[in-house]
Amino acid sequence: MGTFFHALSAVFIIFCLMAVGYVLGVFGWMTESEKRFISRYILNIGVPMNTMIGLLNNIKREELTRLGGHLIVPILTISVLLVISLLAGRLLKLPRKQFGVFVSLAFISNTLFIGLPMGLQLFGEVAVPYIMLYYLVSTVFTQTVALLLIEHAGKEEGKEDPGQSAAGRIAALLKDVAKKPPIISLVLCIVFLIVGFRPPDMVMTFAKYLSDIVTPLALMYCGFIVYEMGLKNIRLMKGIPTLLVIRLLIAPLICVGFCLLFHVEGLARNVFIIEAGLPSFTQSTVWAGAFGADERFATVGATLTMLGIFLTVPVMMVLLT
Repeated sequence: MGTFFHALSAVFIIFCLMAVGYVLGVFGWMTESEKRFISRYILNIGVPMNTMIGLLNNIKREELTRLGGHLIVPILTISVLLVISLLAGRLLKLPRKQFGVFVSLAFISNTLFIGLPMGLQLFGEVAVPYIMLYYLVSTVFTQTVALLLIEHAGKEEGKEDPGQSAAGRIAALLKDVAKKPPIISLVLCIVFLIVGFRPPDMVMTFAKYLSDIVTPLALMYCGFIVYEMGLKNIRLMKGIPTLLVIRLLIAPLICVGFCLLFHVEGLARNVFIIEAGLPSFTQSTVWAGAFGADERFATVGATLTMLGIFLTVPVMMVLLT
């Protein structure tokens, strides 16, 4: 029961921080410009600093091979979820504007704005290396497969752009992923570990100050997203119950299977399972609106999966102990 209430309190704290962002939106203290600033700060400054602190403080040089070997779990978990989500979308016979949105919401979790704060709250700073491994794999899938699915959903049938091949577009997207500051910081920190270099204490202290505010900012950002969506707009639509089952129940179970198969245990296993069962990624709503897909479907799906972890995460934490 102690584990259950610890997890429940962790989720409650996260929802309280999200509520701050929601209230800031209600009173007009947070607007689109503040939201843009928070997003840019987290992606370009906060998370890279968090990665530096988490990796260099908690991983030793001799552990790198083991850490790299763990990549197989998130890769296979997300890949299998993609296949399941595609099949579920076909069986549900969702309209074109919802199909790509449904698949993207179902197979990808929010590993940054929810995953990082949740992992830190539940496991502490030692979880950062494993969170970043899952984030690395998730980001590649998000910026390639998920983006293409939502873009395709927004296009009218028969009016796809023939200009660039799918392979060319995927290559360009992968190149863009490689330029992202969180990915660059992850690679640099791995290089630092390999060569045995550690930045001066002054640099590490500076990085810690910058990384410490990532969690509250990320959660306030998510709360503001919920405010923008509007709670009154949250109603069950066709496909949403299936989405909730895949995202919050099937996803962590698949991750459990791969952890058992590849003998991933302890903290790494626990972090991967929690990351796998988190809400859908928040960019889905923005992309759906930008590409002309079903923005309301994306809004409802992202919001309900976010609310669902209040029930699922405490239960998962009990089962993991």
